[in-house]
Amino acid sequence: MKPLLVVMGVSGSGKTTVGIALAAALDVPFRDADDLHPAANVAKMAAGIALTDDDRMPWLALVGAELAAAPGGLVIACSALKKVYRRAILAAAPAVRFVFLDGSRGLLESRVQFRQGHFMPAALLDSQLATLEPLAPEEPGVRVSLDEHLTVASIVALSIVALVVAPLVVAPLVEHPPATSPDTSPLLRAPE
Repeated sequence: MKPLLVVMGVSGSGKTTVGIALAAALDVPFRDADDLHPAANVAKMAAGIALTDDDRMPWLALVGAELAAAPGGLVIACSALKKVYRRAILAAAPAVRFVFLDGSRGLLESRVQFRQGHFMPAALLDSQLATLEPLAPEEPGVRVSLDEHLTVASIVALSIVALVVAPLVVAPLVEHPPATSPDTSPLLRAPE
């Protein structure tokens, strides 16, 4: 099965740019969750009004349904700022993995200020940063520091290794651990 990935983060983190590149590298389709927003949500954001959880839940249901209906894999760019939002997506599509694009406020602000033709004004960045609940260790995915990984290529490579390659390598090792020799330290020996 091809991967189902959600590239998440606040406005200006590069979700669409990274998502398109990641989808191309994995040979799966790309979709921007912004295209799934109801018109009322788009109008609110364009007016500088932050969305409420009630505004977001029907949208997140559409995002989850889009992923669940993609057996050939899909990369979707979606802010997914709160854990409850990510749970809503996972409820519809349990195989989803998240790529959290995490950047400093200064980096994000500089990106948002120079972006043209987007309905999300720079003024809402602080609101999004206040809402953001970073990807937790128990959630399926990987955090990528935008301040450390400066190129789209390095972000894509890290994401593929962490979410696609590593599970393929680790799963067989867990299912079939290497045999232990009699002289193996008790701390390393498999239970008998």
